[in-house]
Amino acid sequence: MHIDWAALGQVFGVSLVVTVGLVGLFTVGIVGVSRKPAAQGAPATTTTAPAAGARAGALAAFALCAAAVAYGIYLIVAA
Repeated sequence: MHIDWAALGQVFGVSLVVTVGLVGLFTVGIVGVSRKPAAQGAPATTTTAPAAGARAGALAAFALCAAAVAYGIYLIVAA
């Protein structure tokens, strides 16, 4: 049995980079849609909705995450 260590290292490196990138992108989306605390002096239960730009950026991040997952499923099924 022969193990191609270079190929195994490449697969590990690409998997690590893509996983960290995808988790980071999803985190950006979560932060974009999270509610912001109200200004000082307001009641503790008061929160404000995220701005339109933050929401659009979050939706774009979620769309990229979904596209990456769909591409991964395509690669698995097509083989």
